[in-house]
Amino acid sequence: MTKLRSLFEGLMKRHIWIIGCAVFAVLFHLLTGNRLLMNALATGALWIKRLLAYVLSVLPISIMEWTIVAAVIGGVIYIIIAVRDIKRSEQRWRILYRRVSFVVALALTVYCAFCVLLSASYYADNFQRKSGLYAQKSSVEELYRAAEYFSVRLGEIYDEVERDENGVFCEDISEMFDDSTEIYEGVCEVYPFLGQESVKPKKMLFSWVMSYLNYTGIYFPLSGEANINVHQPSMMIPATIAHEMAHQRGVASEQEANFVEILTCMKSGNPVYEYSGAFSAFINLGNALYRYDKEAYAQLWYSLPPEVLADMQANNEYWQQFETKAAEVTEKVYDNFLKSQGQELGVQSYGACVDLLIAYYNEYGEF
Repeated sequence: MTKLRSLFEGLMKRHIWIIGCAVFAVLFHLLTGNRLLMNALATGALWIKRLLAYVLSVLPISIMEWTIVAAVIGGVIYIIIAVRDIKRSEQRWRILYRRVSFVVALALTVYCAFCVLLSASYYADNFQRKSGLYAQKSSVEELYRAAEYFSVRLGEIYDEVERDENGVFCEDISEMFDDSTEIYEGVCEVYPFLGQESVKPKKMLFSWVMSYLNYTGIYFPLSGEANINVHQPSMMIPATIAHEMAHQRGVASEQEANFVEILTCMKSGNPVYEYSGAFSAFINLGNALYRYDKEAYAQLWYSLPPEVLADMQANNEYWQQFETKAAEVTEKVYDNFLKSQGQELGVQSYGACVDLLIAYYNEYGEF
């Protein structure tokens, strides 16, 4: 009798927890239009994530990476134990219910944590509202001028970075990570709200898996970590670091984080980061220009030094090998996630940073 009472009380507590989490999730989504509330949640969450990132920075490993590994291994073990207990027990449906209800409670708990630590940021004041710099429609001529600026800048700084015997970028990756804690000083002079103590990003042990899934980096809100794929072409790693660190500073939108990434690199005072930022900017602007004026794009392309073209080719060849079904599925899933968070452009919002680049160039004339 005591055992049954204990079981009943345990399930009651679990039911209350599940109902509480479900109610919270529903209320959260009903209130996403309340900007004041979302700002408060996002601000509080940002402080929590900053603290987590700072505390966990003493560990050289990526907590996100090993959390995923532990979750996969733990999930398999849990299923095996559950199947064993169900087979052995005469009350199979009760055991099955207990196991399933635990999984539901855990899943809802994690989902609610993501609502506060990640989703709220998508509905709070964004970078454009805070900075006063807004993405606007622009002419092809304006697009060309912005792309030309970065093509010229690449021609000026391409020889300031180390290159291998084939002329391809080959700077030391560890130094890029060591320098990362200082790269935001310049951009914070322009946009002070981006200021906070920088925490060094984490190198992903399973970076090749990220490449296979078409990820260059991941910001993990449950630990506040910026996780970087170090298997990708090294000329893109500094820009990726700046991008994921933008998420650490509360820039949730991918299009805005992409813009902040480039601006941060250009104002870093670090030639390695500046080259990577200009490289990323030219890819974004060049891809947009190519869709509207192929001749103008070709003119800029062939004006680039052979070393920059070698980097472009190396980058393209690397990602071509990962054009797989898995990458397509991953992109589709992430696209749907972004849209579910109010980011209507989905994955295409990465290209929309072009409008911010043009707007900034039109206002300041340089980066």
